Amino acid sequence: MDFLIALYITCLALAELAGAKTFPLINLFGYQLNASVAIFLIPLIFSVNDIITEVHGKERTRSIIRSGLLMIFFIMMFSLFATLLEPSPRFSEAESAYDTIFFKSARISAASLVAFAAAEFMDVYVFSKVRERFGKKRLWLRNNLSNFVSQFLDTVIFMTLAFYAFDLSAGENAAFLLSLIIPYWLLKCFMSVIETPFVYLGVRWLKQGS
Repeated sequence: MDFLIALYITCLALAELAGAKTFPLINLFGYQLNASVAIFLIPLIFSVNDIITEVHGKERTRSIIRSGLLMIFFIMMFSLFATLLEPSPRFSEAESAYDTIFFKSARISAASLVAFAAAEFMDVYVFSKVRERFGKKRLWLRNNLSNFVSQFLDTVIFMTLAFYAFDLSAGENAAFLLSLIIPYWLLKCFMSVIETPFVYLGVRWLKQGS
């Protein structure tokens, strides 16, 4: 359990600090699809949620989610605090790059705080409802269905808040955001399916250690 919580918080921190970078994913019929580097971490975060919910119940997972939200808030506030401090002469040349990176991290953290809160609680809700319907059977179904729904909500909210450019037109923003949201969500769904066997292994492992 300690390992899973440490992994969960580490993935959250990495997503906040590195997630501002987007990279070209694929070019589909001349239309460039992009993704944030955090795409490799988000399915793991939701899988940890599902493992803990399966073994210890939704209230335990919600408690961990609340702790995660506090960590995101802490990262956001410290990033802003760090950029406001005057640099020493030795560091002054790197100050502009430092401020750019960590100011973006603060915006990413703020966007994550809203998206993460909505999506994580949705994930636990859907997972618990499917379990109420089917009992302890079909872990694969509740794991993936809860991930698909919650990650779509997370992707739409996060991408809009994190990457909407106020100096561009609504049409340009919509085109870019769709180029992020669609592949980002589909890839997260694909990674959720790929990680399903590890959820089964994680549940078995956690039960043995409980």
